[in-house]
Amino acid sequence: MSKDQWNAGKLLGLSGGYWQTCALHAGVHLRLFSMIGDYSLTADEVAKRLKTPARGVEMLLNALCALGLLRKAKGLYANTPESTIFLVEESPGYIGHIIAHHYHLVPAWSQLPQAVMSGKPVRKRSSFGEAEEREGFLMGMYNLAMQIAPGLSREIGLKGRHHLLDLGGGPGTYAIHFCLANPDLRATVYDLPTTEPFAAKTIERFGLSHRIDFRAGNYVDEEIKGAYDVAWLSHVLHGEGPEDCERILTNVVSAVENAGLILIHDFILDDSFDGPLFPALFSLNMLINTDEGRSYTEAQLKEMLENAGVKEIQRLAFRGPNDSGIVSGVV
Repeated sequence: MSKDQWNAGKLLGLSGGYWQTCALHAGVHLRLFSMIGDYSLTADEVAKRLKTPARGVEMLLNALCALGLLRKAKGLYANTPESTIFLVEESPGYIGHIIAHHYHLVPAWSQLPQAVMSGKPVRKRSSFGEAEEREGFLMGMYNLAMQIAPGLSREIGLKGRHHLLDLGGGPGTYAIHFCLANPDLRATVYDLPTTEPFAAKTIERFGLSHRIDFRAGNYVDEEIKGAYDVAWLSHVLHGEGPEDCERILTNVVSAVENAGLILIHDFILDDSFDGPLFPALFSLNMLINTDEGRSYTEAQLKEMLENAGVKEIQRLAFRGPNDSGIVSGVV
């Protein structure tokens, strides 16, 4: 939205927009959509299942109806077709994990002024150590990747490649879909030890445990074990400062064979740094949550790759949700 389009009403709508966000977060956190499922329930029935008074439950159900996420008829609440697809846990299209991750970020975002003034995070990474938050983050990454990976794995040709390094791959979603699209490819998900149970479960669900393994390690400070001919770094670099990004890429180059392919997928800023909107806001999310993380521009990513000795660097045509993009190069 350009500056001349702003007026008091739109500014107030933006200012209070978090009310809608919080209503969605509460609905997912309390599992209301999954609880309703294919049924139609009264507010009293939902409250009974939650073992709580009906007053607040009815208010939240009505607000979710006003948002168009539930529908109400004769005092009965039911899911819409869209909420059934995206907000019911049993659905293959469920995105509640990433919504849960956003829910856990709210307290930190409320301290944005403090983060701006100090230049320091107000929420440490160690807070992901709580089981519920870790699951929300890792499986939220799975939710996001599932929106992209099936199509992207077919769009990016890896024919003739043999061993994929999925660096910081979390639950292994991209490794899974690259392997599904390339029958001769095997993959290694390289991430922190706490990620392994989620990756193993997801890889097994797709029947690929014989082709995808997991290696635990700190890819910032340690040598990356193994030999690969293609490396995929999806939403890895934004969590680190420029020096650590260059260290990571140097480590990756050391693990990739000659003529190996490196692919960086991230939210990419314009070279002027002032857009697109989501990467600019995501930089603030990294300010709040990390010591040095930020969104990077295309020019910055290309310079990092060049400094690591990568050649034939280019921005691919792909443009993902929230302005994610891919920069590639050859070792």
